[in-house]
Amino acid sequence: MKKKYKVTVLSDNRRLDETLKQEHGLSVLLDTGKFKILLDTGASGLFIQNAERLGIDIMEIDYVFISHGHADHIGGLIPFLNINPKAKILISKKVLDQRFLSTRNGTKNIGIDFNLEKYKERCVFIENGTYFDGDICVISCNVAFFSKPKANSTLFKDSGKGLELDDFNHELVFCFGTENLFVYTGCAHKGLLNILDSVKQVTKKVPEVVLGGFHLLDSRQGQLFETESEIIKIGDYLKEKYSKTHFLTGHCTSAFTYEILKNQLNQQIELFYTGYMAQL
Repeated sequence: MKKKYKVTVLSDNRRLDETLKQEHGLSVLLDTGKFKILLDTGASGLFIQNAERLGIDIMEIDYVFISHGHADHIGGLIPFLNINPKAKILISKKVLDQRFLSTRNGTKNIGIDFNLEKYKERCVFIENGTYFDGDICVISCNVAFFSKPKANSTLFKDSGKGLELDDFNHELVFCFGTENLFVYTGCAHKGLLNILDSVKQVTKKVPEVVLGGFHLLDSRQGQLFETESEIIKIGDYLKEKYSKTHFLTGHCTSAFTYEILKNQLNQQIELFYTGYMAQL
């Protein structure tokens, strides 16, 4: 089968190449042959420095997709927009209408306070439902059959009604391709299995490639997240329902989680890192 997509991870928690920089953030360049699409912008402009080091021209990017409103995915947006004058920004309006906080390791702001008014003509605000533009489909996950990641219990928002648990109404999922479907999950806060089944309902296709974090974190003292048996159940479902899908994960997928899923899925899953490149 002809390989259609080229992916380059510009920012991630991990790195193998010491000449590149890492951060707690995620930014991925997807080259479809038709478009160059930036999937999230990491926590800062660090992804731009890595792109330069890798010989990637930021000016050539056509679209920026923002998966949700947390700073580790949107922090580099303004530095990018100050360089690239043309790319359209696909983003939920709810990213701008809410504040985001985390109580892991103490309460802290995990949103970004900025104004996109200057760039409003370049913004495509995605509301609930879907947005189609040729091969591009952006959806809001509406499936809630499976559990959401337990680490969501530490994440809150304020939309003007006071502090409340984040329901991730600002999270979007990016899909590309009418035949060989590529799916970007961001952090999969609504749950990887919910997202995959939602994508299948909307597109009527099983993804060929799924890339992103799964938000399955390591438990720590006072914070218990997914157990080994719960992760195994997720892997079992992926093997049964998505046996032909190739998974690329990193960022908020813990080493513990990845090791379990790798033992189950073998060559069906890979761990990405800053500087990771693949032709898919």
